[in-house]
Amino acid sequence: MSDHINLVKLCVGAEKVEDLLAWQAQRAAQNGLGVPRHVTRMWPKRDAELLNGGSLYWVFKGVILARQTILRLDAVMGEDGIKRCGIVLDPEAVRTAPSPRKPFQGWRYLRPEDAPPDLRAGRSSEDTLPPSLETALAEIGVL
Repeated sequence: MSDHINLVKLCVGAEKVEDLLAWQAQRAAQNGLGVPRHVTRMWPKRDAELLNGGSLYWVFKGVILARQTILRLDAVMGEDGIKRCGIVLDPEAVRTAPSPRKPFQGWRYLRPEDAPPDLRAGRSSEDTLPPSLETALAEIGVL
């Protein structure tokens, strides 16, 4: 049994991993942290497990394609006075084997044994397939 847990989240507005990383780099430069931070309304109840080696797995157009290690959780006060959770992430994304996911809202916990494996280091720099093709191949078990 593993002593960490992961999160899985839809990546809205990004077609591919490079889009997410470019957006995160721009935001990290603006927020003064120097690292990406994803702010979410809910604070994870399993925060100790997340901070013990957990990652945030990103779903692009119905397929998990990458993960980022969770570095810490920051309390972020919204303009409305409500405390939110800032999930601070490693700026480096690790490509994963494509894994289909049905639509959902917010984030979900992802057990390590249910997480897709990381791609070999050499595969992460290869050209990526169009998201629709990756989805179709993952759905039939080819990727």
